[in-house]
Order: sequence, then structure tokens, then C-alpha cells
Amino acid sequence: MALWRRSGDTVELARFWEVERVSGQKHHGWPLFTVDRASAFLDGLLADEGLSLRDMRHVWGTPGLPGHADIEVPAGSGAFPVHSLAHLFSGLLMDTKLFKNETIIAMAMDGAPDAVLDTHSPTHWYAGAVSDRGRLTFLPIESPGPLYAAASTMFGMEPGSLMALASACRTAISFDIVDTVAAIELFGGRSAPWAEAFGLVGALISRAEAELADDNLDDRFTREENLRSAVMKHVQRACDLIAIRNVERLSAAGQVRTQDCYLSTSGGFALNCPTNTLLLDTFGFRGLLTPPVANDSGQALGLGMLALHGIGALHEADFSVTSGYYGAPLRDVDEALQEFAPWVETVTDFDAEQFVADVTDSVIVWVDGSAEIGPRALGHRSLLGDPRSMRVRDLLNKYKQRQWWRPVAPIVLADYSSQWFESTRPSPFMLEAVKVREEVRDQVPAIVHLDGSARHQTLTSEVDPLLYRAIDAFHARTGVPILCNTSLNDKDEPIVDNAAQALTFCVNKGIEVAYLAGRRVALRRQSEELVAPGQPRQRAVHYFAGQEPLRDAIWRKWLDQGYTEGGVFLLSWSPGLRLTATPKPSMINRLADHHMARDRNFASLVRTFRRDGGPGSSFIEEPGDLPRPFVLAFRA
Repeated sequence: MALWRRSGDTVELARFWEVERVSGQKHHGWPLFTVDRASAFLDGLLADEGLSLRDMRHVWGTPGLPGHADIEVPAGSGAFPVHSLAHLFSGLLMDTKLFKNETIIAMAMDGAPDAVLDTHSPTHWYAGAVSDRGRLTFLPIESPGPLYAAASTMFGMEPGSLMALASACRTAISFDIVDTVAAIELFGGRSAPWAEAFGLVGALISRAEAELADDNLDDRFTREENLRSAVMKHVQRACDLIAIRNVERLSAAGQVRTQDCYLSTSGGFALNCPTNTLLLDTFGFRGLLTPPVANDSGQALGLGMLALHGIGALHEADFSVTSGYYGAPLRDVDEALQEFAPWVETVTDFDAEQFVADVTDSVIVWVDGSAEIGPRALGHRSLLGDPRSMRVRDLLNKYKQRQWWRPVAPIVLADYSSQWFESTRPSPFMLEAVKVREEVRDQVPAIVHLDGSARHQTLTSEVDPLLYRAIDAFHARTGVPILCNTSLNDKDEPIVDNAAQALTFCVNKGIEVAYLAGRRVALRRQSEELVAPGQPRQRAVHYFAGQEPLRDAIWRKWLDQGYTEGGVFLLSWSPGLRLTATPKPSMINRLADHHMARDRNFASLVRTFRRDGGPGSSFIEEPGDLPRPFVLAFRA
């Protein structure tokens, strides 16, 4: 949810919430089934801002909510789903001065759109555009997203883990990926891209299974990890080739030179740092316009920008995403320190020299200000560590229960970035993967990937004075203007949102120092007298608990009307069918059966729809019950 404030000729992003950080459910997928439930949830969040739904002039993005208003999409964009246009505008309007005065090549690349706001079935799934000082020309593009979605499904791993594994292991196979990619198209729309995507990944897996022999594997990894790495190298190359031909198509259609343009990428695939950097380097773009929340949790950002553009609010006003820090403020430090008092030894003010001592060859928790938006830690809800120590990398992966080979990202003082990395571009949102300069790699081994690259974040004192001061002190002592920086969360947990969640992480993992809003908190080690919770702190699941009867009643209503589960799924994805006058169940069911017979992926999607939205699924462990309160255990 994005909260926008408009006053006269000014537009401001006042707050941004990601639902997973509120509920604690990673990749939150549990809906709110009634207007009353949704209103209570939104009012609960808005109350922290001194507001309620009654204070909203416009509510965009969720039909049925009080005050909901339609979004006017730009002329010439009617062939695309609103979902894709929202992604596109989240990048295009990151800096409205650039939008009004420069040329931008923009691409919205993700897995698949939703159909909530569409009034007809889109001709194309993925929107591209050339903006010449705000004059927009739209063009369909392809998305590499389905390739990563297919690999993630077939391997049962997160896309980010697969991306890391591709470069972590040396094993490779031979495959003519260039000619293979030249023979497929991934536009989506009338023809879904799943068959091509799953077919390509399946062919790569078959080749790897046939080609890999035990005597030519990287012995640091399991055989399965070797196979996955070999496959993902070609998947990544395929994604690069598709992104390149998108740029070539857009620049030709707009008759522009890429060297005169900014590049905007958005959608979940925009988090693919190697592709972002490849495009910038290959085509010589002037800069990158990609929001820190490029994935689907950034839909609220893009829908707001799209709607504000539609009502003319940005014609005179200027807006820019100046940092990644629009999330929940840190309001609970004093309460958390009181709650965790048995673990707290001392609380002192920030001291730069003490900070350097704490982080040297070690790991600390750092929580400050408003939370980052998006999946990347940007120094406000972070684990920080010494980049000179491989022990620190191993500790970070141990604390987060990640594979040992997962890389750790660096945060670097912007003034020194080009001395350590082979790039002069700013990277404030950790959205590029650039080479670490060869002459300094041995000084910062914890942040260097196998291929010599790192996914770096550049930091200025204007954006975050306190963190800049801390890293600057480390630089003065060690000569290294860099710290390891990874997100503060346990396995399968979203990034922490507040001080109490951060301290829970500390006591569970045995971390002895946390910095909360600039205060140094020294913590006792676990002992017989202190029993840590052992799991992440439960968050606000009460907004979502106990909805199973509501969900089941809705499900039964459709089935009682005569629709099959396949028919209900088809309606959910087909606004052209859904918005016709009372479509007959028999017609919809026959159409669903036709898709089921023609496309094996349709049957799989129906099963997923049934599993996630049908009777039997539950958001919390005890269906229908409100969550138990979080209790800290003390042993006398």
C-alpha cells in the first residue's frame, strides 16, 4: 500500500507498506475476503499516520474498497494490462524532471500480470515504451521472467538463489542458447509464454543430466547443485539475449540513440542485477531508473504513479524517489528495550570508534529510521559485517540459514565507489552487479562473487548521515570504505520491521551488539537463565486469521452456480469473460476443458489456484483461531 499526499502543486510519497512485513508471511499471498476486513486492515496501518480511510480522496487499485476510483491509462496503452502499466510507470516516473525533459527507454518485465483492474483481456502481457520528454510511444516487449519462473518451479528454489548459484559454481555444459532463444518469443497475451519457458528449461536440464559426469563436477557442491548451476548459466544468458532484443526493438521504434537515453526496468525481472548492468554497459545508457521495489510488491507504487499521471497531478508538480526509505518508521525502540531488559547489558549513544571495534571481524545488527521498501536491505534493517573476513560471510549465511555459497552484498561510500568497483554509476538501490577491481579483491573477499562481481549499494551522506559516518569511521581505521550488508531476517521470514523483531533476531542468534536508532545495545549471551524464543517474532496475523469460513462460502457460491474449479480459475484470469453479462457455467466450463486439454500448464495453474484459494488452506497454524500472544520465556 502506498500513501500519497497531494497539496497544491506538490506530490509526496508519504508512506509505503509491504503486506509481508506486516503479517510476517514471506511473499504474502493470503487475501482479505471482505470489505470490512480490508477496511480494518487499512485503517490499522493509517492510524499510525494519524489518518483513516475516511481521509482518503482517492483509493486506487482495489475495486470494492470505500472511495475506490478508476485509473485513467494513457492513450495508446489499451493493449496492455494495468498491472504491466503500473510496473512501467513505477520506473518512468521515478524522477518526473527526467521524465519531462529527457528520453527514456522503459521495459516492464515480470512473470505474468493479474487481471483485477482490466476491462478486457490484454493483447500483450508486457509493456515497453519510449518516452520523449513525456510523450509516450508504447510497444509490446518480451519478458525473461517466465524463464526464471519455470526454473524456480522445476528446481523448487527462489529465483535469487538460482541466480547466485549460476555464478557460484564453475560447472558448465555446452548448449546453443543463441539459436534456441532466436526461435522463441515470450510476449504473452493471446499465447501464454509458459510452454516455451518450461520447454527451454526442460531441454537444458536434460542436456545437463546427459552431459555432466562425476569426474568433471565442482566438488564443493552437490551433484544437483552442479546441475542447477550449469542450467542457470544458460537461463541467465537467455534472459540477457531477450532483454537486449527488447532494447533494440524499442530504440528502433522510437528512432533514438541509446546513448542519449535513460534505461528504466521494472517488474520482478528488474531485480536481475547482471542483466541491468549488461544493458547499461552494452548500450551506453545515461543512467538507470529502476525503483527499489521493482517486483509485485511495488504495484502500489506504480498504480499511484499511473493514477496521478492520469488525473494530471504531475503536469506541474515534480516528484522523485529520493531514497529507498519509505517504509514503517522505527517507533518502538524504548518499548522493545524494556521488553528485552533481561538480555540488555548496556545502552549507550553512538560512538564511531566503538562501532569500528564492534564490526571488526564480526557482525552487528543495524536498525534505523524508516524501513527500506523492496527486497534488498539498504542499511536501515540490515546485518552489517567486516568485508575483509570470510568468517563474517560464513556467519551471515549461518545466521540467515542460507547456503554457504550465497554471496554477501557490499555497501560502499559513494565518493570511493569507483576506486573499488569498475563502474562510475551510482547504485543507491543495489540493482547492479559490477566487477570488483582486481587489485583490491583480496582486501574484501567476503563480498566478491566467483566471477569477480558484487551487487553493490552506493551511499551518500545526504541520504543517510549516520550510516555514512559509521562506514567512514571504518574506512579511516582500515582503509576500506565498505561493509558487508545483508537483510535482517531469518529463513522464510520477511525483513524485520521494528526494534522488537530485531532484538528477537539477536537473542535467537546470539548476536551481542545491535544499533537501534543510533543507540548501541550490548546484549548478554544466552544462558540457563535466559531462554530465547527460538523463532521469529509473530507479527500482525490477526488481520488475516479466522477467514476460512468466508473463503469457503465464496468458493461454494461459485461451485453451486455450476462452475467447475477450472471454470472459476478461467473467469479470474479473463476479464473479457468475467465482465460479460452473466456468463453461463456450461460455456465457461467447456472453454476451461478446452484449455485443459490443449495446455498442460493450464491444469497446473488450476491446481495451484485450488491449493492457494480453495478450502483447506490456512494462513496460520491453527485455522480459525486468533494468534497466541508473543511471550518471552525466562527461567528462574
